[in-house]
Amino acid sequence: MPIGNATSPVPDSAVTFLKDAISVDEDARRALAQRSAEGRGLPAPRRHFAWITIMLGLALAVLDGTIANVALPTIAAHFHTEPAASIWIVNGYQLAIVMTMLPLATVADIHGYRNVYLGGIALFTLASLGCILAGSMGALTVARIVQGFGAAGIMAVNMSILRFTVPREKLGAAVGLNALVVAVCSTVGPAFAGMVLSVAGWHWLFAINIPLGIATLLFGWFSLPESLRVPRRFDWLSAVLSALGICLMIVAVDGVGAGVPPLVTLGQVVAAVLCFVAQIRHERGSDRPMLPVDLLRIPVFTLSVCTSVASFTTQLLAFVALPFLLQGVMGHDPTEVGLLMMAWPLGVAVIAPFAGRMSDRYPPAILGGIGLICLAAGMLGLGLMRADAPAWDICWRMALCGFGFGMFQSPNNRAMLEAAPMNRSGAAGGMLGTARLTGQSLGAALVSLLLGRMGDPGLTAALLLGAGFALLAALISMSRLAAHRPGAAGPRVLRCPRRSADATELPSDRTDVDANRHIFCHVADMQEVERRMIPTFLTRMKSLVSAVSSPALMPLD
Repeated sequence: MPIGNATSPVPDSAVTFLKDAISVDEDARRALAQRSAEGRGLPAPRRHFAWITIMLGLALAVLDGTIANVALPTIAAHFHTEPAASIWIVNGYQLAIVMTMLPLATVADIHGYRNVYLGGIALFTLASLGCILAGSMGALTVARIVQGFGAAGIMAVNMSILRFTVPREKLGAAVGLNALVVAVCSTVGPAFAGMVLSVAGWHWLFAINIPLGIATLLFGWFSLPESLRVPRRFDWLSAVLSALGICLMIVAVDGVGAGVPPLVTLGQVVAAVLCFVAQIRHERGSDRPMLPVDLLRIPVFTLSVCTSVASFTTQLLAFVALPFLLQGVMGHDPTEVGLLMMAWPLGVAVIAPFAGRMSDRYPPAILGGIGLICLAAGMLGLGLMRADAPAWDICWRMALCGFGFGMFQSPNNRAMLEAAPMNRSGAAGGMLGTARLTGQSLGAALVSLLLGRMGDPGLTAALLLGAGFALLAALISMSRLAAHRPGAAGPRVLRCPRRSADATELPSDRTDVDANRHIFCHVADMQEVERRMIPTFLTRMKSLVSAVSSPALMPLD
């Protein structure tokens, strides 16, 4: 009996999926990559398996970060070292990620997002085995740095692969589910780490990465999409300048809160700026620079990056200050602090999927602005609450912050990805991760600075400062509406060739560069859709207000 016919027990879609997954036909792979690049995503069921892979990889990276933080005191005691030395288990991991994210995004453009993602998963899993076998603090720190390189490979292309996996009209919903995975893992990670440490050694915290990493590799090998590649050489000088510039800037920001002499911090900032200037001059004339100044010329993309930096600054101002405030000032024990802070990620988990779906229909600028105003209100409430506030009074403020952050995050990530041409998805994903880490570093440094200068009152000041950053982010988010007005300056893109009514197919003799050039056409399409979404959203809101204020309910148009 032939496989895949109407009477076969094997569904046709499953047979097609297996054929595509194991196919070595370059034309077939190229056709599938072209389909994804046109915004149609992968065919089912391969799309579903690829989506599972993306969420598994995300869970792997988020869980590892949360459980490692919880285990620091235990690890320091095991190796009989000072707590300050154990901090490098986290710092080395974070620096490795932030230094290599943009270079790895460029590698992904050249060699394919799928290959960089799977390579990152493999390296992360092997480094986890190194963490388990580490016999000293130095060996564990080195293993964590290598693990950071693997995590950078995952984070640099995670959102880009998602963009090639799902159809364009479902991208917002997919981003929302990604945010849900992050929120759930952030919620259960510390509790899981605490349970493991209560019955076993810290080595077992890293052991969970091995089966999870192997499962992700197996799913990803057969399901992740191909991407159109850019045939060019990797620029090592740009990679070194980018890594040095970002590293020096992050170290300088951390130094502000750590009491580093001002002249040293100033020298680090100047050196970082010189690295960036040298990189920009070196890449002048390149149509795909590693430091994506071409994308920063797109107003919506730049505003989305700035919104992300300001909002993640708010997040870390809260996440660093609140444990000290709840435990040291308000007198809660560590277990209670963990339970109280769970309200934030739970708020994100509840709203993020809905916010993602709404961003497929309504302007992310407005949705993000509403969410950030809620975040600012929650931060203001936390900053003004009494020292004897009951648990419920703390939880609703935390939940409001989480609701607002989740309402902002999914639409903002979607807007950032959609603002970039499809063949620059790697660079857009790299900037998304870099903006997040930059904001988090700035928030943690500001809390350290305020604590050092003001003592306990600095904790309240940090929360109020976070409310200010959230309001700033809301203003930046709403300003993206101006960037979508007819006649507003748009991105510098190559002109689209004249297309027929059905422009989904490209001639088979086109090269990768020709295909990538054609993809720029979809940027103009996306901007036109966004321009139409804004008046539709405003009209619906006006009708809703009229319906509420009128005795007779008016139907939405």
